[in-house]
Amino acid sequence: MAKNNGDVTFEVVKELGVLSEGKNSWSKQANIVKWNGGEPKLDIRDWNEDRSRMGKGVTLSYDESQLLKDILDQDIDF
Repeated sequence: MAKNNGDVTFEVVKELGVLSEGKNSWSKQANIVKWNGGEPKLDIRDWNEDRSRMGKGVTLSYDESQLLKDILDQDIDF
């Protein structure tokens, strides 16, 4: 179901998962989202519990998300 948040219409096509939980029922989520009826894109963003408010985030095209996947598949030492 498409929702309207100000000048932006969005539809969460697929929920991928919660990356972290914050204060006041906000969580950072990874989802596949259609923005303004466009192509589905990977979106990593802060959302409140019912998705009526969104925080800052990043939205990646399919090609960008594949590059990120390639980077994360590398052996990274922390």
